[in-house]
Amino acid sequence: MGIPVKPMLIIKQLHNTQEDNDQDKRWVNGFDNNINFRCLTRQTIYRIVSQHNNHHEDRQWDFECKDTFSEWPTCDWTNYVNDFDGEFSFTCPFDSFISGMASYHNNHHEDRRWKYYCCQAKNVCKSYCQWTSYLNGFDGYFKWIVPDSFYLTGVSSYHNNHHEDRRWRYQYCTMQQC
Repeated sequence: MGIPVKPMLIIKQLHNTQEDNDQDKRWVNGFDNNINFRCLTRQTIYRIVSQHNNHHEDRQWDFECKDTFSEWPTCDWTNYVNDFDGEFSFTCPFDSFISGMASYHNNHHEDRRWKYYCCQAKNVCKSYCQWTSYLNGFDGYFKWIVPDSFYLTGVSSYHNNHHEDRRWRYQYCTMQQC
């Protein structure tokens, strides 16, 4: 049982507009380059934007963070959660929330391996967790914002060798005292 909340999903076709040009300046990675993104202490990721490029067969990513914890959380990086070309479904353990993402790209596989930075505060538990549907089609742009009063806790993805791309969905939960 959960609180019915629809996540905000914005899908658009890329056109050569000023908005797209301004957005390009925000990418945390270049094509085929590593990602190593971490929010400031006490924050979690709340906005995810990604675009695919068929020439590079890779995605660029942008993340934004929001204030989350009232006290200093305990945080740690996971091991890599996927193999190249493999499906994965990952949720931060022990009532923790996603505050960072890191990955590296392999040109032979035209795919990335991912790991996550999970943070947990004392006496804070996840509740009302739910998954989005898949947010993108292969080779597509997506922008997703975690709904108000919810926090990012999990990621699920599968790869397609024909498109050399992944589809993405995310888990988000409320936070309660425990």
